Amino acid sequence: MRLLCALLGLLCWPLSTWAQAPQRIISLTPHLTELLFDIGAGDRIVATDDASDFPPEVKTRPQVANYRSINLEALLAQKPDLVVAWRSAQSRMLAPIEQLGIPVFYSEPTDFASLADEMRRLGKLLALEPSANAQADAYMARLNAIKSRYGKPKPVSVFYQLWYPPLTSVSGVAWPAQAIELCGATNVATGAKTPYPQIGLEQVIKANPRLILAGSQDPAVLTHWQQWPMLDAVKNRQLRLINPDELHRFTPRALNAVEQVCEAIADANPAS
Repeated sequence: MRLLCALLGLLCWPLSTWAQAPQRIISLTPHLTELLFDIGAGDRIVATDDASDFPPEVKTRPQVANYRSINLEALLAQKPDLVVAWRSAQSRMLAPIEQLGIPVFYSEPTDFASLADEMRRLGKLLALEPSANAQADAYMARLNAIKSRYGKPKPVSVFYQLWYPPLTSVSGVAWPAQAIELCGATNVATGAKTPYPQIGLEQVIKANPRLILAGSQDPAVLTHWQQWPMLDAVKNRQLRLINPDELHRFTPRALNAVEQVCEAIADANPAS
């Protein structure tokens, strides 16, 4: 370890400094930045990635990464005692950091309920269990209330437009796909081999969704559907926007967007 540090011209921290709860945290993904603030550790964040923009005060912190790369020199200059990151996207890039002995907390929530587990894990790691557990309990209570209110199956097929062009949707473990299922509707892209499949226009026309959602705040992203007035969603004016900053991030704020999805499905339900 010390030889590696000397060769790289870096400062290594002795293991004894990690005996207490981490106080200098670098967050390399937006959802973890939000979670740290949620559980009361926002003041410990010393640097972030360039996409961390919520809550607004985090924008003043130094940025040491983007979605493609991590500036290891800038990261190490902050002398972190913990780095938090997204496992599937960043574990390879962080291998040198782990080799230096700097602890890394990896996040990989698989569904809405697992987010509460991650909040509790972070709380335990940071000696913030009371506040983290309270936030996790409140999150699960809201999630269960949404399921109870909207979860009954409905005869509504939904196409979720992640972006266009190319026409891309969601399936499987993608959170928008899980939201559609949670709200009791049928996802047109169910059965796709990847979470974010490219979808042929013909497939959408054949499925004739009753509701088309788009992860965007720009109404223009849905205008191309007006070329297909025979679609039930177009005919019945069931084209809706969903806040992507909420639904596409693994944070408690995602439930705001889940409620948007559920309300849109309820409005499109012919039985209502």
